[in-house]
Amino acid sequence: MSDKLLFKSGSAAVEEKGKEAIKLLAGVLDKNPDIDILIEGHTDNVPIKTAVYRDNWDLSVARATSIVRILTDEYKIVPTRLTASGKGEFWPRATNETPEGRASNRRTEIILSPKLDEIMQLLKTN
Repeated sequence: MSDKLLFKSGSAAVEEKGKEAIKLLAGVLDKNPDIDILIEGHTDNVPIKTAVYRDNWDLSVARATSIVRILTDEYKIVPTRLTASGKGEFWPRATNETPEGRASNRRTEIILSPKLDEIMQLLKTN
């Protein structure tokens, strides 16, 4: 998801449009309890240093954690299914030399994974 949908610049507070997207995600997750979820925050490489965030890495972790908190607090997704991870500026999707590339790099990735122990059990029975 584009961070433009989820967050204002330099903030980890989820915007209303982002909350609507998270609500849709929560509905899918609620119906599929056998899926684990990794929330990865990513930024561009424009330096940030605020009273709250030391750098882009801090910001990316805080953004991922904000989404995890909404999923657990508001939608009661079991915390053991969730992982919050911040990648900062270190995993760019595009160049940081253009505004378009930087916008592409400011994102939150939601990675869904089936539980491996259940897959292994299925493989053993077949």
